[in-house]
Amino acid sequence: MKTLRSIWAWFAIGALIVLWVPIMEVVNLLDRDPVKYRTGLWFRRLGNVMTRINPAWRVRVSGFRPENPRNPYLVVGNHQSAADIPVFSRLPWDMKWIGKASLFQLPLLGRMMHLSLDIPLDRTSRMSRARVLAEAASRLRQGCSVMIMPEGTRTPDGTVGPFNDGAFRLAIKLGVPILPVAVEGTFDALPKDDWRFGARQEISLHVFDPIPVAGLKANDAPELVDATRALIVNQVANWRGLPPAEVDAMI
Repeated sequence: MKTLRSIWAWFAIGALIVLWVPIMEVVNLLDRDPVKYRTGLWFRRLGNVMTRINPAWRVRVSGFRPENPRNPYLVVGNHQSAADIPVFSRLPWDMKWIGKASLFQLPLLGRMMHLSLDIPLDRTSRMSRARVLAEAASRLRQGCSVMIMPEGTRTPDGTVGPFNDGAFRLAIKLGVPILPVAVEGTFDALPKDDWRFGARQEISLHVFDPIPVAGLKANDAPELVDATRALIVNQVANWRGLPPAEVDAMI
């Protein structure tokens, strides 16, 4: 049953992608916004639809909703699997993704990422990291949120790993609030090294209230990282009914 369900889901996802590319090409031509907000929003809608057509997933979204989607945030979340990307797209606003450079080379999907002005990151290059921060700053100044998973890579065991502080320092520098987001359930929804989706899965996504950075200095970044990460760790632990220490990879 899992194999048949997965075949159906991947066929439907593939058909959606083929359908979506020409739509996004047209939207992009009409989108005069320098940050291509409308184009990006259509790309997130694709991810949203992907989560709804997958018969193995039931996604629940809770928490904060911005009154003005053009009031930018630095959105940070934990990273459990490749399924996080479409699941985070259930949030009803555009935010430019910082993602692996290899994803931008994929046929069709990579084209849509370029059209959306998402930001490629080559983890092996220090110059790439500097460029990513500069591009993220540009998107934020143009009134569009940016999404990053500060663990840098998906969790190997379902725990929450350490957070890199680069994005937090950028938020402090620009005066942009941090918007923490916690996800649970995607680790088993799309297991690593298996093309098949997991068993029927309840996936939870929670958006916390923004964390203001006004008045903070660069040397306050570690404390900001710890506060943000603690929110996410505690939420994941609460969903699992476990003490936070059991989902914290740093303990």
